[in-house]
Amino acid sequence: MQEHGNSQFDHGVSNETNPIRCLKQSITDGRHWYIALLEAMAIWPITEEIHNGRHYRYLVADQAFDWFLLAERLCQEIDNFIPEDEKVDLLFGKPPIELSREEFRALLGNEKYQAHLNYFYGIVVEQALHIAVELEIEKELHGMSRRTSSRGDIFQRIYGSAESLLLERFRQARGLDQSENLALTEFNEFIYWLFKYRVENCDSSRVASDTKKALKQLEQLKGRQVSIWW
Repeated sequence: MQEHGNSQFDHGVSNETNPIRCLKQSITDGRHWYIALLEAMAIWPITEEIHNGRHYRYLVADQAFDWFLLAERLCQEIDNFIPEDEKVDLLFGKPPIELSREEFRALLGNEKYQAHLNYFYGIVVEQALHIAVELEIEKELHGMSRRTSSRGDIFQRIYGSAESLLLERFRQARGLDQSENLALTEFNEFIYWLFKYRVENCDSSRVASDTKKALKQLEQLKGRQVSIWW
């Protein structure tokens, strides 16, 4: 297994602060597994790793922390310690314990919490915006001969540019081959790059309006109120 750390989470780890060892010990000592999981995340030292042949990148573009991916990784280590239904619910966005935003932030740590918000708004919400705009276009086209919107329509309306041009600029910025398909980790980076592009190139009122629209769409997709730390 190859592991490597970079950027803000690479603090090093000793046996005494090994997050997996601490996680298991905490649960053994009677700590609720979800609380122990968040505390283990707080001391997790690396931004990406290869584990059992799979590449995990927890920090997208050195700024956006995918805590659900790390939760999935850590749940593998405590599979025999936690109820299967609770584990599945967590990985689908339903935690076994409801925590306030302040409690969640305190357990996760300020640094990772802020990076988590970057991921939430920059990737999860940005993708929800794509869906919301696609549905808007479909509604506008209802009853017309052209019934199906294209991704080009969506990108043009949100970013004022074609997807192909934006993807080309992203690949140039990242030094990627223009002909290669994006891997999942690179796709998430592209979505985050689009979020930052939108914030930098649209006026603040438009950004706020689009964010509100995306959050509403996300609530509808999940069928419940979306908390800020979802």
